[in-house]
Amino acid sequence: MASRPVTSLPLSALRDGDRGSLAGMEATVFVLGVVVAFAAAVRSTWSPCGQSMLSQLTPVGEASRGYRYRTTATWFVLGAVVGGATLGAVMAALAAAVSAIGATSTALLAIAAGLAGLGAVVDSGVLGVMPPFFKRQVNEYWLSKYRAWVYGSGFGWQIGAGVTTYIMTAAVFVTVAFGALTAGPLAALALGVFFGFVRGLAVLLTARAGNTTELFALHRRFDALGEPVRRAVIGVQLAVAAVGAGAAWGLVPGLVVAAVLAVAVLSTLGARRRGVADAAPDASSHAVTA
Repeated sequence: MASRPVTSLPLSALRDGDRGSLAGMEATVFVLGVVVAFAAAVRSTWSPCGQSMLSQLTPVGEASRGYRYRTTATWFVLGAVVGGATLGAVMAALAAAVSAIGATSTALLAIAAGLAGLGAVVDSGVLGVMPPFFKRQVNEYWLSKYRAWVYGSGFGWQIGAGVTTYIMTAAVFVTVAFGALTAGPLAALALGVFFGFVRGLAVLLTARAGNTTELFALHRRFDALGEPVRRAVIGVQLAVAAVGAGAAWGLVPGLVVAAVLAVAVLSTLGARRRGVADAAPDASSHAVTA
């Protein structure tokens, strides 16, 4: 009996046909989403909420309230993980919807690349608007009204959820979009938990600040890193856009996308830097004449 010929299928077709399972998620989008989520979580620490956390949830601050810093920090990280899981649950629902649509890998990668590029553009101010968005602060009165486990976990949840307080970068929205574009609910949930976990770990920055002098020195270094980190997150989104475009269409289109976005973003950043430099002498001259 003659054997039936085996017809080979493209890898993308095999992936698309099995995307309902964890193994069938769009792995490239997930990996790029992890990179964006990390960058978004790190940049978010420079929000007023993040700075307040680094001022209040410290060994010195907890000792003054009669609590142990390690205990409060543990509750904060756990709350942030739960907050990230809450965000991840929303992303998982969106991922299930994307999976039901049955979009191809090329389409998902192309959309992901476009959104990452848009995130970089928004963060750079090219469009005339830039973060922070949703300017809501955590309630610091909790520190004097509730026990450590309440304000620790409560603050952590709000920080970990990502969108309930100050949003310092468009990369937060890009993270949510990438979670949906994985087309894998479990992968999207994992991405949200990862984002919340990284945000929660920021509380440990003050772990070795045993007195106010060390705490002040930490905040000076922290403030000095704000602008470099902002620019780095823009660069990360540009790189992710280039990789996504390259995975979707090939190396050359990916490089073209990266070059166009880089020129637009860098020109805007350069103009802003020149504007700040030009304004500085004027400010000093006004101070002298006053």
